[in-house]
Formats: sequence, C-alpha cells, structure tokens
Amino acid sequence: MPELPEVETMCRGIAACRGTTITALYRPRCQLKPIQIRPQVSTLKKKLRGARIEAIERVGKRPVLRTDRGTRLVFEPRMTGLLLLADPPDTEHLRLCIELAPADRRRSALNLLFWDRRGLGTVRLLNESAFEAQLGSEKLGPDALQISASQLQERLASSQREVKVALLDQRAVAGIGNLYAAEILLFAHIHPQRRCNQLTKVDWRRIASATRRVLQKAIRYEGSTLADGTYRNALNKKGSYQNHHRVYGRESELCRCCRVGRVQRIVQSQRATFFCPECQPLAS
Repeated sequence: MPELPEVETMCRGIAACRGTTITALYRPRCQLKPIQIRPQVSTLKKKLRGARIEAIERVGKRPVLRTDRGTRLVFEPRMTGLLLLADPPDTEHLRLCIELAPADRRRSALNLLFWDRRGLGTVRLLNESAFEAQLGSEKLGPDALQISASQLQERLASSQREVKVALLDQRAVAGIGNLYAAEILLFAHIHPQRRCNQLTKVDWRRIASATRRVLQKAIRYEGSTLADGTYRNALNKKGSYQNHHRVYGRESELCRCCRVGRVQRIVQSQRATFFCPECQPLAS
C-alpha cells in the first residue's frame, strides 16, 4: 500500500502542479530517521530550482514529475508515502517540501509535500537514460490498467508460481499489489493458489477483464483507506473503495458476491490472501 489506484489518485490530485516552476525545495526539520533522497537535497536544489514541471506521470506504483530539463523526479511511496497539496496528517512525518510558482501570476503558489509515516519511501532524480534503465520496459511489465489477456498469458502462463503471487511481480505486470490482487481474482473466479501454468486462455481473459474492472472502480473511489487510516488523497481526504472490498480483510464474513461462502484467509509468500471458496474453487 499504496497500490495503483492510490498512486493514480495522487497523480490526478496534484495535476495543478503541471506547468508550475520549482522555486524552492527543502527537507523539513524531522527528528526521525530521514528517508532516502538521491541525490542529496543540496544537489537536488541546484538541479531543480527554476525547472518547469511539464507532466505528472505514473509508472506502476510511483508518481513521477517530468521536468523541462530532461529529468524526472520519482517518488516511491512504499508503505505509507503520500503526495499532498493540503496540510499533512501531521508535521512529524513530513519528509520533503517543494515550493511551486504557477505560470499564471493570478493563481496562488503551491506547496507539494511528501509525507511518510513509516519512512520507507524514496525520492530519486533521474535523467532519461537512468529512468529507462531503472524503470523502463526491461524492468517493469505493462501497466495493469492497459495489459491485455494475451500479454498476461505470454508473461505468466509458463510460470509454476501460484497466480496470486505472480500478479504481484512488477516485472510481469506493473501496479498490482496485495489488496487488489485478492479482489481481482475474486471477480475472475480464480483460486489464488492455482498455478499459472494450469490456467487456460479463458482464465487469463477473466483475469485481465477483472483487473481493469477492479482498478478502474477503485480509482473512481480514490483508492482504499484501511483501518490504520494512513492513506489519503492529495487533499488529505480518505479514499472510499474500502467500502466496496468483497473479500480483502473480511475473513470469516459472508462473501459479498455469492452470499454463501465464508471468506477465508491464507498466507502466500508471507502476505495475507483473502478469497471465497464458493466463488473461487481450487480445481483438482
């Protein structure tokens, strides 16, 4: 967490930054262990002061600011990172501030804030070659919002991994995390422990269709804010897709699809998986 819907919501939420100029960048006073920022902030200031933000992009689960200097500022939220244009949940975990001047002087200046409670997030400034080397097509699979059934099948069908585990592999498909993998497989009627090499062409079609359906709806509801309340959109408001989860976090409850099966919880690759045994039978 955050996964693709949350990061897409962040990118849309900071769309007002497009066309602005970076006037200042600094690390706020923080008593906690600092997050990784590369290059160091003093160098970052020199490289970015006066740069214009040409585009707000998302690469998998990372928001990216593309500048007119041929560089990209890549934020990796990891577990609890947020990009905000409003006051943060608290100032204790504020990690980076970027002051922005709009092209139209009649508009107000903006402060783009990177807040991270657990401090696992990173910020990297990359030129085009470094960006391609670290986050290009050789490193990340097709984006989960666009990936086709044939692409999924081509990338995963020969794998002996359990399908839920395989969907988390960012080299195969970029953007899916633990929460949405569980919801996707429910709608695809695929048991999370089925092996990729046992799935049929029809199964991959169902997975691709369910992926688009789940992620698009989650984006409409601005992502999922779970019980710890950490995730917020750019205006420090909760997402609401958690109210539409069918199986994730609902162990022992009636499945919200079939109203017959009880949601079960298992552990796969040290991650909790939730599924409905009625909707997702494990093929013999």
